[in-house]
Amino acid sequence: MSKINPVQLAALKTETAKVEATKPVSKKTTATKPAAKPIVTKSTSIKPLETKSVATETKVNKTVVPKPAVAKAPPKKVIKAKIVKVEKEKTPKLKMERDSFTMPKLEYAQFYVLKERLVKLGQPVKKSELLRAGIMQLTAMTDAALKAAMSKVPAIKTGRPNKK
Repeated sequence: MSKINPVQLAALKTETAKVEATKPVSKKTTATKPAAKPIVTKSTSIKPLETKSVATETKVNKTVVPKPAVAKAPPKKVIKAKIVKVEKEKTPKLKMERDSFTMPKLEYAQFYVLKERLVKLGQPVKKSELLRAGIMQLTAMTDAALKAAMSKVPAIKTGRPNKK
């Protein structure tokens, strides 16, 4: 065996002390086992003892394990139900009638006034809707009320105005 110089001996003692300090202490190991003696090798250089940290010891080589093949169930028979279309009663399509009329400018301007009022109330309408609402109101009137309302409307000359 080769001799260890005093510097190497001191370094070896500090390394073993560090290793002993990192080991967990249990009652059985301290009471029954004597302290370990340093191992001396034939080479002139002494390698310090390697200590593994807890983090490196717990590393596990992860291997990829393929998932077992799952047997697929045979496809279920799909029963196609015949869809019977319920035919709705066809309502006759309303036929629209286009017509032109003549009206004084002041009365025609009332369309815009009424439209603005309805927009502020949250229900925008078109001119044709206003006319239809007026017809509904006239229809709902009694004969006496209808006659009184129509007496307030002056008769105007029909036809197109002359071009100037």
